[in-house]
Amino acid sequence: MAKETGRKLIAQHKKARHDYHILDTYECGLVLTGTEVKSLRQGRASLVDGFAQLDGGEAWLHNVHIPEYTQGTWTNHSARRRRKLLMHRAEIDKLVGKMQETGFTLVPLQLYFVDGRVKVEIALAKGKKEYDKRQTLREKQDTREAQRVISAVRRRQRA
Repeated sequence: MAKETGRKLIAQHKKARHDYHILDTYECGLVLTGTEVKSLRQGRASLVDGFAQLDGGEAWLHNVHIPEYTQGTWTNHSARRRRKLLMHRAEIDKLVGKMQETGFTLVPLQLYFVDGRVKVEIALAKGKKEYDKRQTLREKQDTREAQRVISAVRRRQRA
């Protein structure tokens, strides 16, 4: 069998960038069982309720839903078990310092394959207030509207 190359997206948490201010991102490996990898190869996962936590000098991923493998037997995994993140010691130490400040959390943004290995992109994030979310939406709408006007003017100039 040929070795996989490149990057293949499995799942992403689209609402995370809406709900949080993303300060820094990290790419981490995951410790998984065989049936979890097979289920991920079918493109089945959800990051919606997921979060990462630092515990005893190790990073753990909680509440990420990887459904049971359909052809699995008694060796199947539980769907929402906690999974260990593989990070460098320096990155974990840096995160421990920042997590001691109030209001910060670790949120998974994407789950993907890189050259056949499962990786997760986690972000150091701070929760947005409701008015921040409205402001972000307003800015997006304004830029979309400006782009529409610019493209309409260019179309008139060409005609």
